[in-house]
Amino acid sequence: MKLSIDECTACPRNCKAYRGPHEGAGFCRAGMLPKVARIAPHYWEEPCLSGKNGSGAVFFSGCTLRCVYCQNYEISARGFGKEMTPKEIAEGFQRLEEQGVHNINLVSASHYIDAVLESLSIYRPRVPVVYNCSGYESVESLRRLKGYVNIYLPDFKYADDEMALRYSSAPGYRDTAIRAMKEMVRQTGNPRFDESGMLQSGVIVRHLVLPMNTKNSIAVLELLAREFGDEILVSLMAQYVPCGQAERYPEINRKITAREFQKVSNRLFELGLDGFVQERGAADKGYIPDFDLTGIK
Repeated sequence: MKLSIDECTACPRNCKAYRGPHEGAGFCRAGMLPKVARIAPHYWEEPCLSGKNGSGAVFFSGCTLRCVYCQNYEISARGFGKEMTPKEIAEGFQRLEEQGVHNINLVSASHYIDAVLESLSIYRPRVPVVYNCSGYESVESLRRLKGYVNIYLPDFKYADDEMALRYSSAPGYRDTAIRAMKEMVRQTGNPRFDESGMLQSGVIVRHLVLPMNTKNSIAVLELLAREFGDEILVSLMAQYVPCGQAERYPEINRKITAREFQKVSNRLFELGLDGFVQERGAADKGYIPDFDLTGIK
């Protein structure tokens, strides 16, 4: 793995910025060596990922988006974490497997794709590898992951590009995410489960319902139904709680209402999309992991 590059093109922003070992000049500000905030079993993913033993989550610091409401704001925007080499991350995969996790879950790793690929080359997990991402992905980078990733877990946050700019600083989000998800489906095919109901390969698309924005959520679901149908699973999420800088945006500075979530979930069922509907009780900061370097040596 190169410890510096002159022109980074890892994500759709194509910053072409210099990145040194420890910091960079691009949008994400990340260096080439990953910063990681937590390596531990995570029990609050979709049931087919968490199972009984948890999903082996590796939470990377930094992000290619800048969501004003991010529940992981401490690591995504503020950059809390410890620098790790690819070898150290690979050793983290092994420790997670020893704890019996059902998969290795790479959370927000897109800006560290070179290091991730080296880690997976050093140690190929015996369990499925999950790529847990924002949906704002480069197709070229995703193609590099073919053969290493079994399950893609992208968000599809917005059908409305104005919302994407306002809340996530993500120009062209909708079409960029659709192109990325098509590449993910091309790689994995339709969802495939083992005899115990754990997902072994496929794509689960997550959508978080935001307050005052049911129109966007319904448009997202309609796009997914039209573009993918039964090729994907959809995870409709009710867990929104105002975090990060949400207080600066009065329209989203509250939890969603039962009526808002019911309206969106009704449309999910009308469209015949398969997947998961989260309970509104998940809208609690108690479900946000402690980013305290757990599992990092």
